[in-house]
Amino acid sequence: MSEEGAGWSCARVGTFRDMLPGRESFSWLNPRALWRSRNEVLAALFGDPSGEVRARWVAAQRERGADPAMRIPVDVGPEFSFLVLGDTGEGDASQYAVVPGMLKIGQGTSFAVIASDVIYPAGSGNDYDVKFFRPYQDYPAPIYAVPGNHDWYDGLGGFMRVFCEAPALKAERQGFRLSPSGLRGLLWRKPDMIDEAALERARERRSKPGQRAVQPGPYWALETPSLLVVGVDTGIGGALDAGQARWLREVSRDPRPKMLITGKPVYVRDEYRPSALEGGGTIDDIVADPAHNYVAAIGGDVHNYQRFPVSRGGRTIQYIVAGGSGAFMHATHTIPRVTVGGVSEDDYRCYPLRGDSLSFYSRLYSDRLRMRWLYLTPAESAAVMSRRIGVTPVRDVPPVPVTARMRWAARILGGLPMPFRLPVGRTFHRYLSELSDWDTPPFFKSFLHVSVTPEALTIRCFAATGCLEQELEPPLEDEVVIPLA
Repeated sequence: MSEEGAGWSCARVGTFRDMLPGRESFSWLNPRALWRSRNEVLAALFGDPSGEVRARWVAAQRERGADPAMRIPVDVGPEFSFLVLGDTGEGDASQYAVVPGMLKIGQGTSFAVIASDVIYPAGSGNDYDVKFFRPYQDYPAPIYAVPGNHDWYDGLGGFMRVFCEAPALKAERQGFRLSPSGLRGLLWRKPDMIDEAALERARERRSKPGQRAVQPGPYWALETPSLLVVGVDTGIGGALDAGQARWLREVSRDPRPKMLITGKPVYVRDEYRPSALEGGGTIDDIVADPAHNYVAAIGGDVHNYQRFPVSRGGRTIQYIVAGGSGAFMHATHTIPRVTVGGVSEDDYRCYPLRGDSLSFYSRLYSDRLRMRWLYLTPAESAAVMSRRIGVTPVRDVPPVPVTARMRWAARILGGLPMPFRLPVGRTFHRYLSELSDWDTPPFFKSFLHVSVTPEALTIRCFAATGCLEQELEPPLEDEVVIPLA
């Protein structure tokens, strides 16, 4: 939780700028990006078809000879390491800023996993060159992935083509029906027609034998001697279809210690989101069962780092949010004092720190609105958030008295509650991060390095700020060691 990790001392922009493809920055303020992402709203209004479509994809894969158990043997010894990236695919500076540190820390790792949202805004197979193959062309090991909701806005067509080498599904012929699903179909975004020649040229960027990775489907189990890495596909809304639920229960009976990789985190902010299984139960019912021996559950979707050590029946499971590897940063200063799952605020970890998050957004909006009084220094922000949460600042900062100006600046930006309710204010705070994407350091990005031995699993969170100093020495922001024996 260092000051360097926050990027406040950034003197020089990093070399990632030389890697950029020279295209326009991705922005959620672009109406076209919002329109291409409309399936999220349609799924909420008229029902999420992800489960039905996923079942068709998996059936087609098994007809083509994919392993029915969805297992991927990985040629590693009892001791190895790998990377976890989450929500990567904006294809602009905020994604490429992660790459130099990832390559440095990732030296010697056996593979990498992307947890959720490989491609923004809508998972198109025609976006994979700039947003997947190009940024990771120098990573020498295989990359596996579980899809996020944005990958599903393309009906999973791009994802399945790239990661599973699957041809497009045959279109189902359906007449219009005056029903929720019929209304949904009128506006539903259909998969893009993939430019196969362009995709093959893009694949050349990661064509070395050691980089090759083919998955059996959108969910899978990576088999290693010391750990089973289980990846689940949570679709658009977070639920698993009956077929995937049966598979998850079956694969979870394997006696090895397990790590779950999911598109939706189980714990986030001060909330519990266990993800429903068709037919009853939740993903977390399976993870929490001591017979299944899960030691960690890592999810993307939310664009920052959070860790919840949850006690379950005399043991601790590490629930981690790891969606900070490429998209805009979701603010942490709006997270209340943590009590969910019996986790105490003293044991909870997040990156960026709440104070750094508040300070950054105050700087961003003081510049945009030309309101200098809105800016809070890192020390002022730490003082405000320390009083709000009721804890001693994680990082040593000089004592600062909290003034009325500081309180009002924090209220406007969602760090403190307003003394009165404003519907517009609640809407602004809900979409504060989406409205605040930026492409200059510091970025507050992060990625995970996981090392495995027969005795222990060690998870480290490293920061990526876009500053040269942190490219050369990525700051370690959190570390947890989990016994496996």
